[in-house]
Amino acid sequence: MALKQTASQTIGPFFRYCLTPESYGHAGIAGASLQAPGLKGEKIRIAGRIFDGAAAPVTDAVVEIWQADAEGVYPETAEPGKFAGFGRTGTDASGQFQFDTIKPGTVPGRGNAWQAPHIGVIVAARGMLGHIFTRLYFADEEVANAQDQVLASVPADRRRTLIATRGADGVYRFDIYLQGDDETVFFDV
Repeated sequence: MALKQTASQTIGPFFRYCLTPESYGHAGIAGASLQAPGLKGEKIRIAGRIFDGAAAPVTDAVVEIWQADAEGVYPETAEPGKFAGFGRTGTDASGQFQFDTIKPGTVPGRGNAWQAPHIGVIVAARGMLGHIFTRLYFADEEVANAQDQVLASVPADRRRTLIATRGADGVYRFDIYLQGDDETVFFDV
């Protein structure tokens, strides 16, 4: 008898309760604030919305981020009072999410190249068979962005979907489009 792949299932309505219990009044393992007192680096806020293929907000997505600290070091442990590097939150009724974190530093890449400051972003939502992965780069890091091998591998006309822009309020905006003309670039990992 030949073995077959198990049938795929969509992520059910249960995941938000389990992965973002803060919205239900329970403690979680990660939240939307990665800032702790005494952390080195520039404190920033990232805010955005997630849209589906019809440009409607996705109101039940989970967004996770993973990043280096201001010195370009990924944390090995999430000790209390230290930079965790990992955050998770759900989208609200308008599809919005936000994180309070610190701006990451440059990190080593392949060869002797450096990667521009960036944040890894993972999105899960109802109807998706798996998580999707993208990166958030910063518009005010033009020199580092121009030297980043990963960003350079993306067609020039699509790179804008990976760039967060800082508004007059100081907040970095990063909207994610799951499909359509403005679809965000997603990576295979």
